[in-house]
Amino acid sequence: MTENSQHSRPLLQVRALTCEREERLLFRDLDFSLDAGQVLQVKGGNGSGKTTLLRIICGLNDGYQGELYWQGNALTEHWDDFHAGLLYIGHRVAVNHVLTPLENLRWSCRLHDPAADDDICGALAEMGLAGYEDSPCYSLSAGQQQRVSLARLLLSSARLWILDEPFTTLDIDGVALLEHLVARRAQDGGAVLITTHHKLDLPRLRTLTLGVAQ
Repeated sequence: MTENSQHSRPLLQVRALTCEREERLLFRDLDFSLDAGQVLQVKGGNGSGKTTLLRIICGLNDGYQGELYWQGNALTEHWDDFHAGLLYIGHRVAVNHVLTPLENLRWSCRLHDPAADDDICGALAEMGLAGYEDSPCYSLSAGQQQRVSLARLLLSSARLWILDEPFTTLDIDGVALLEHLVARRAQDGGAVLITTHHKLDLPRLRTLTLGVAQ
């Protein structure tokens, strides 16, 4: 496969995805794709399967039928390539409360994209956390802890961001900052798959609505 043909394929493609949870059908024969430069917002009420869908794509849930593709290749055969290009932030704040923001990000960066302390401190400053680098996270507000978690977006080279309710606990300034980061990721040729009840106003935004199956 040539480089040009790879770039012409969707980054992520989902075909005929079906999932049941506790004998309840969440979705059936779900099809969608996500191209470079796009943001796809997954909508739906509580229990409609939004988080389950994201976890399936990330390889964290295996109770499903259907096919997943990364840049035209079956995910089952290219997990390493997929995970190298993925940054997943779940709906729970991903920080160790005993560690400081700097220590949390040092640890997470070592797993994926090693970063110097100066870069980590720069990311924290951009997230509005200058001066809190060495404060234990238990001393921070819920919104500040969420900003620590979201600082990973500034330190990652991943092409695909999968974000589950990332606006939770953020104040107005934090919401505006995250919207800017999502828009910039798409403008830079990446893609974002996001669940949120927040109304997004972004270029090339698409929506996917899940309904609760009866």
